[in-house]
Parts: sequence; structure tokens; C-alpha cells
Amino acid sequence: MAAAPAERLAGQAATAAARPGESELHAAERVGARSQGPLPALARRLQGRGLWPATLLLAALLCFITFYAKGGLSLEPMSFAEIVLTLLAGLIVAGAALRAPGGRIYGLGSTGLLLAFTMLTAISVVWSVAPDASWQDTGRMLAYSGVFAASVALVRLAPDRWPAVLGGLTLAAVVVCAYALLTKIFPATLAPSVTYARLEEPYGYWNAIGLTAAMGAIGCIWLGARRQGHGLLSALAYPALGVMLLTLLLSYSRGAVAALVVGVVLWFAIVPLRLRGACVLILAGAGATAVAAWDFSSSALSSENVPLAERTTAGHELGALVLAMMLALVIAGVAIGFHTSRRAPSALLRRRAGTALLALIVIAVIAFLGALAHSHRGLTGSISHAVSALTNPNARTPPNTPGRLTAVASVRARYWKEALQVFDAHPLLGAGALGYRTARLRYRTETLDVAHAHSFLFQTLSDFGIVGLLLALALLLAWATAAARATRPSQRGSPTAERVGLTSMLCLVVVFGAHSLVDWTWYVPGNACVALICAGWLAGRGPLPGLHRIDPLAAAPRDADGPPVAVGGPLAPRADTRRAGLLDRVGRVRASLAALAIIAALLAAWSQWQPQRAEEAREQALEQLASHPARALATAHDAVSLDPLSPLAKFTLASVQQYTGHTALARATLQQAVREQPSDPQTWLELARDEMTNGEPRAALPALQASIYLNPQAIAPELLAENEREAIEIHNDYIEALQAAAAPATVKSASAPR
Repeated sequence: MAAAPAERLAGQAATAAARPGESELHAAERVGARSQGPLPALARRLQGRGLWPATLLLAALLCFITFYAKGGLSLEPMSFAEIVLTLLAGLIVAGAALRAPGGRIYGLGSTGLLLAFTMLTAISVVWSVAPDASWQDTGRMLAYSGVFAASVALVRLAPDRWPAVLGGLTLAAVVVCAYALLTKIFPATLAPSVTYARLEEPYGYWNAIGLTAAMGAIGCIWLGARRQGHGLLSALAYPALGVMLLTLLLSYSRGAVAALVVGVVLWFAIVPLRLRGACVLILAGAGATAVAAWDFSSSALSSENVPLAERTTAGHELGALVLAMMLALVIAGVAIGFHTSRRAPSALLRRRAGTALLALIVIAVIAFLGALAHSHRGLTGSISHAVSALTNPNARTPPNTPGRLTAVASVRARYWKEALQVFDAHPLLGAGALGYRTARLRYRTETLDVAHAHSFLFQTLSDFGIVGLLLALALLLAWATAAARATRPSQRGSPTAERVGLTSMLCLVVVFGAHSLVDWTWYVPGNACVALICAGWLAGRGPLPGLHRIDPLAAAPRDADGPPVAVGGPLAPRADTRRAGLLDRVGRVRASLAALAIIAALLAAWSQWQPQRAEEAREQALEQLASHPARALATAHDAVSLDPLSPLAKFTLASVQQYTGHTALARATLQQAVREQPSDPQTWLELARDEMTNGEPRAALPALQASIYLNPQAIAPELLAENEREAIEIHNDYIEALQAAAAPATVKSASAPR
């Protein structure tokens, strides 16, 4: 009897592997492709072509989120991006509910815990010091949960489309980083108002573009090291990685560099394509380092506040060098791909190359430690000094010049200290989602306006306390278990193409996670969505050998009209009846789940839209105030109705009421804002200003004291730069109120804010 197809293929691969200079995996792939005949090969080529639409669509979506939402700090673009992501995720989840095959569903635990974290964000509105910010952050978390769930659903619908996912993420990173470089090459056209030497566009934040480059670098290493796929695409990975690394260096982002180091070390530790990956990384790194060194030596490109004409001239020179680097890397990539495709490196050559690379790494580490040992502080002194500079909240911030890449000191320690102080005041549930920005005002010692704690860990402690931290750790553990199940990094043997791709996704998520420990890029949608897509795909993939299971309900043979064909003996009609009834019930359940996903997406999108609607109504009321006071009053009431948590809407309503002569109503509106948000110094300040406007400085004293208690730096105009005028006004109002106070008892009667 003829051997089974799998056994025959294994025997042919073992025979073919005896060819000189060819690995077993290469032989197996070649023999497998030949044994399947021309028709399967044609089907595979058509399937590969079918990956391009999905790749381009995903890249276009991520580029839209990046260029439109930018850093995620503006309400209008962020709301629109959240709505788009939420509705799209609802459609994908609904499609998976209708069309996905049966069997075990992976990723439900991670998805459920992420939704639980989203629910905690929403519920924190109840105790938040800034409930309006918590509501807005709930919209962001709903969108993030939708992206994660959509990725889990997509892997069930099309598990073989993983190259399109990884390729789309890499292509989007190349586009974003290329645009960032173009802003420095053509500053007069693309970034005339940017005065920093660091790359920051299109996010408006240099560490975000650095993280994009770091995550894109992982995708480029995968693209250049893979054995499958078109050779030209693998060759293009060399210049693409050069663009990633050059963007990373020119962003001066130390956190992104450290995160990339962590991701690259992990990739080379668990992906057995080390020599191919090292070849791409070394050549691209050499080209990017050379161009970056020239950039650092040019004062017009590495200094701040340089005249635009000088930056433009130097930028054109930089563009010429970038083109030369890319051309050289393309030639190198094509040459290496052509050479290795004709004759694979022998086992002896691979061992020698691996030994040489390992020796170079060891020599570099020894040289670095030796340099520290011979410094004036010595090895241990240098390490302790670096740790002290990193954790010192009073350390000086390094300048935005290339020298900051080697600096250790950072202002982040100050933000982390303030986050811990907020956590000490609210240990169990925290100050509420995005409450750090408001709660830190009580503890800050400088006047810089900071919205985030620059660390997911410290932000979670300050916003959600111990409960949030435990929930985040449970989510991390559940996802790590699911990712390990899909990638199986401990498994030995030649990896499949999909396992290499999934492992690269894992390394990309690790890069994002490592960077999120030292920065606030979790709140930048262009960065977070990339990591969420990869994380969701890994969580939903399940173990590779057992994923393609046949749905027993879908396996029944069907005739031309669609219903199941009778199979079996005399009891076949009865079996068909039972099967048809089961299919009907399953169909109804699937339709119900799909409808539920659509309804949930619509409700979430409606919730995400309300803060922006309220802001539009508030601005419209201010525009109508001079010409149509009555209409402005109605519009201001609409703004409060649309977002009853917004203090700005109530401030606008009070201003309109004051303008229209309803002084008592204006005061009542401001008093309501204080009752709803007593920990916000701005609500107390607006109430005090209303009292001062009405000529009652003595009555304004308690509110002024509460505002200053919550924000002591408000009366330090000598420390302020941007808000100096407002600080002086608050200071003068406070002095006037003190002078009008009849006795010290008035001061003591001020109600302490909660």
C-alpha cells in the first residue's frame, strides 16, 4: 500500500536535505511545493496576491488614526477616531459571529478582562476627581477594547491572513516614519513652526514617533529574515529598517531605544532565524548610524530655535544622504537575497558566523563595563550615579539635543513621585480615570502642565489604585498565557513561517509594553492600536496545530440547494431533522450575537460622541452671546445636558446667565459645579471670580482658599511662564479677599475640599 502523503513528503524532504549547503527546512519547503503539483502552487500564488488588499487596508486605517488623531490630546479628532474604530470593530465582531467556524474560542479571557478594565474606567466617574475626563477616557477604552476584540475575531475568520496583519503594521510604520523624516528634510513645507531638533510629527510628540520606529523595526527584521515571500520585499526590508532606525535616533527617544533593545534581544532569543535577522539589522543599523552621526554634527539640524532658512538648507543635504543610504541598502538587500537563494549557507558557516556575532556582543559588553570601571566614578559608582539620576525627582532635564541619548536623568521621576502621592491619598480605587492631571496639582512643586504620569504602572496606581493594578496584572497574565500558547517559544525544531510571524508580533507587543512603563504612549492611539491588533491576534490564535478544526455542524454534505443531504441508513431522515433543528438554533444564536455586537458598538459610539457635541454646543453658545443672548442661553443649557459632567459647560452656562442678568442662577450653577467636582481647583476659582465680579471679596475668600489649597502653585507668578497673567490675577484676588476679611475666623471657616 502506498505511503501516507505526510510520510511520503517527510521521506522526500529527508532525501533532499542531503544536498550540499541546503538546510532541512529549505529542502522540506522545496519538496513540499513540488509534490503538491502546479494547481496548489497556483492557488498559493493567488492567495499571496489576495493578501495585498488586506495589507493596504490595514496600513491605510493605521495611517488615518495616526495622522488624524495625532497624540490623542485633542477632543474632536480623538472622538472621531474612537467612533470609527468602535463601529468598525462592531462590524468585524458581528461578521465573525455569523461566519466564523465552530470550535473552541480563544482569547475570551483576555477580552473579558480588558472589558472589565474598561468598565472600571467607566465606573470611576462616580469617585473621580475629574469625572468629565474619566468619561472621555471611557470612550478611548471602549475603542481600544473594540480593536482588541476585532483582532480576536479576525483571527477566527482568516487565521492564514497573519502576513497581511504584520505586513500592514510594518507598512504603516514605514509611511509614518518616512513622513517624520520628510519634516526635517523639507521643514519649510511640512513643519515651518517646529523649532525643536527632535522629530515629533505627525504625533506632535517625539517619544511617540520613536516608539512607532521601534515597533516598525521589529516588523522590518521579520520581513528581511523570513524564508518565505517575494525576494524583492525581503530586500526592501533593508532600507525600510534603515528608515526606522534613523527615525528612532533622530527622535532622541531614550525610552524607545531601550524598548527596541528589549524587543530585539527577545526576537533573537526565540526566533531561530538569527543570522538572517542579524544581517538585516547590522547593515541597516550601520547605514542609519552613519546618517545620524552626520545629522548630529550639523548644528542647523541638532540645535533648537535655528532659523528656518538654515534648517531648510541642511535638511536638503540630509535628504540626499537618506536617499544614498536607502539606495545602498536596497543594493545590499538584493545582493544578499540573490546569493542566499542560489546557495544557502552551510551549517559550518552558520556556526562560525553565530560564534563571531556572539563574540562581538561579549566584547562590546566587556568594553562598556571597562569604560565604566576606568571612569572617575568607577563601575559601581557609575551605576549608582545613574540610578540616582534616574530616580531623582529634582534632577535637571537634559536638553533636546543629541546628547540626551546618553543622558540618564529624566523629569519622569518627578511625575512618578506625584503619582505615588496621589495613590497614597486614594489607595484603593485611585483618583479616577485620567484623574492624575487634576490630583497632582496639590502635590506638584513646579508649574508645568502634565496630563499623564509618563508610566502605565504609575498612572494605573494613581487613577485606579490597588484594584486597577490587580486587574491590569490579571489581564497581563491572561494575555501572556494565550500568547505563549500561540507562539510556543520553548518548542524546539525548525519554525514554521506562521510561528515566526506570531513570535515577531509578540516581540512588537513587548516593545510597546516596555516603552509604556516609562511613557504615556498608551494614550496615543496610533501606537496603542498597533500593539492591540498584535496582542488580540496572539490571544485569539490558539495553538497552531489544533486551530483548523472542522465544525461538525458545517461538515455535513449539502446538495445544490443548500440543505444537508441525508447520510446513513434507515434512520437518516430522523438524523437530518435533528441536525436541521440544531443548525437553526445555532444560526439564531449567531444572529443574536451579531446583533448584540452591532448594538453595543452603536451605543459605545453614541457615548463617545457626547463630549464633542457638548463642546460644540458650548462654543456655539459663546458665539451667540453677543447677538442672540436668549438663543445662547438655550444652547448653553444643551451643552450641560449633553455632557453633565463637564465643568466647562457649566462655566459657559454661568457666563451666559451672568451676561443676561441672571446673577443668582449663575452663582447657583457654579456652586453646583463645585459640589460635583470639589477636588478640581478650577471650579472653586470660577466661583470665587463670580463673587469678586459681584463686588463681594469677603464671600470669595473661602473659594479662593480652597482653590489655592488644591493648586498651591496658582499664586506663584514668579514660577509661571505661560499662565503668568492668570497667576497674578489669582494672587491679586486672594490679597484683596484677605484684606476684605473681617477676622481670621473667616479664614478658618473655609470648607476644606474633598
